[in-house]
Amino acid sequence: MKRLFILLFILNQDLAQAQILEKNGLFQYKEVFVDTDNFGPEYLVELENSLTQITSDSLLRLRILNDLGYYYHTRNLNKALKFINQGLDEATDRNNSYWQGKLQVSQGAILLRMEDLELAELILKNAISKIPEKESWLLYTNLGYVYERRGDLGEAFDFAAKTLKIGETYGDQKAMAMAYSDMSNLFWKQKKFEIGLEYGLKSIAIFEERGINDLDYDFTLHVVGNNLVQLNRLEEAQKYFEKSIQIGEKYGFYNNLSDTHIALSELYAQKGDFQAAISSGMEALKYAELLENGFMVVRSYLSLGKASNAAGNFPEAADFLEKSIQAATTDFGDKYFLSLVYLELSKALEGSRQFAKALDATRKYDQLSQEVFTDKANEQMIFLQTQMELTQKESTIKLQEAQLARNKIMQVFILILSGFLLVFLFVLYRIFLRKKKYSQLLENKNLEKEFLLKEIHHRVKNNLETISSLLSLQSAKIESREFQAIMEETQNRVHSMGMIHKRLYQGQNMKSIEMKDFFEGLGNYIIDTFDASGRIRFSTQMDPIELDVDWAIPIGLIVNELISNSLKYAFPENTPGEIGVSLLEKGSFLHLIVSDNGIGMSQPPEILGSGFGSELIRLLTVQLDGKMTLISQKGTEVSFEFQINKAA
Repeated sequence: MKRLFILLFILNQDLAQAQILEKNGLFQYKEVFVDTDNFGPEYLVELENSLTQITSDSLLRLRILNDLGYYYHTRNLNKALKFINQGLDEATDRNNSYWQGKLQVSQGAILLRMEDLELAELILKNAISKIPEKESWLLYTNLGYVYERRGDLGEAFDFAAKTLKIGETYGDQKAMAMAYSDMSNLFWKQKKFEIGLEYGLKSIAIFEERGINDLDYDFTLHVVGNNLVQLNRLEEAQKYFEKSIQIGEKYGFYNNLSDTHIALSELYAQKGDFQAAISSGMEALKYAELLENGFMVVRSYLSLGKASNAAGNFPEAADFLEKSIQAATTDFGDKYFLSLVYLELSKALEGSRQFAKALDATRKYDQLSQEVFTDKANEQMIFLQTQMELTQKESTIKLQEAQLARNKIMQVFILILSGFLLVFLFVLYRIFLRKKKYSQLLENKNLEKEFLLKEIHHRVKNNLETISSLLSLQSAKIESREFQAIMEETQNRVHSMGMIHKRLYQGQNMKSIEMKDFFEGLGNYIIDTFDASGRIRFSTQMDPIELDVDWAIPIGLIVNELISNSLKYAFPENTPGEIGVSLLEKGSFLHLIVSDNGIGMSQPPEILGSGFGSELIRLLTVQLDGKMTLISQKGTEVSFEFQINKAA
């Protein structure tokens, strides 16, 4: 293999290393707009010269031919097609289906810009089976352009959606940016300018994150400008157009330059700056001619004619429009744009008082407009004419017999269908009745279960009240004050559980308790038990919160013990004070706080001693997998944290 010398090219008048070199017998190639945006005016010339240094059996040769074709299509379509065809011949000789597919994608991109849409579609679809899905987004993008040129925006949008899905699946930012760009352009054509602008800005954000100013980023700037023009945000649109032109001039993107100068020409005409409109139109024409793209030449002359008409310079407008018609030639495929040329020519001739010629131009416009919309009508007329000829060959008797036979068949079909529908409706009705009966049975069973559950809670509550009464009677007969206090504490605990069961059978929910109301009832009951309702104020600083009964009972017992402790120890000599309870749910945790503003604790508190109340609080906290914290400063505060998803 021959040694390939380092290629040189010029970018912004600076000398830089080329993208191809040979190292240890292997060629290394930095792909432009993938590994680098170093795409100066001499890049393609130097890349073309490098082909003589690379043997025909090298895969790098196919890659370079593909890049030459794809990037020459921004400057010269015919030359671009020559390189692609050369690459396809070499890939075919090597029986390399992958590179055949890659080169066909570039070939399709060039042909659709040469307005050969049928051949472009055929070649692109032929390449689908040859390209891996990860790399197929450019193929689908160009297929979308084919359908867009035909006016089938729905199909074009489907291909843009495929491109987006591939980009998201494989994390390809370029594919996602291209998809959003194409969607923006399609929304613009559908006159949905707000959403078109939104998608265009999404695309630009991804392109700018990549940090490479390529052909497609340049085009997206143009699309965003188009949407802004339609939203009458002309100054913003002009900034996007000017940035697009700046990139296009830097890299030689002639097609984008021509397109953007056409858009700028119309923007300037809309602003009343007709001299700038003509200047932009001339720039569009310059780049269209450099590209050798007849379609863009026609549109460039059209933009010049429109600008001259808007300025009232009708003879100049007519001259531009006549040149547009000459550039279109007899095989120009886009009758829509050609019709617009004749429409503007009619205005120019009328303004020059050449009414006969203006009338001819108007007739030509009407003729072209009708041709655009009559293909489908012609097909329908041919079909009807054929049907008429066939009908005239049939005898009247046979037609009547056929009609009678069809009527009989239709009647039988209607009878069968009606019978089937009746049977079907009957079956549905029976199913409905069964489901209704079953639903009623389930409802009755649920009501019965709910009644039984309420009855159980009622009986449990009654039993607990009985136990509480027995404890009260027993307490009255005990002379020892210590034992009497123990009995009263036990009675309070039983009463606390009884209150919960009472709320369960009285409420609508059989499984949960509203805790704010429960705490208020429990606190006032205990304060009354201690004969302290006149001096101790009880408060619940919390929002209503419902807890499952499995949580409500142990938390109720904890609160019962702590309120009792506060009443016994926090307010000596019958001093007044306040006791508060709060229960909050934060994420997956419950936070319980019981506090008082009593004397606090100067020694280890009673609840942390060896008594039954202390042990009960500790056991209940462990049962709920919680943590307890005690603070004694200007009173006493005991807080608990329970994790809800670890229920007792």
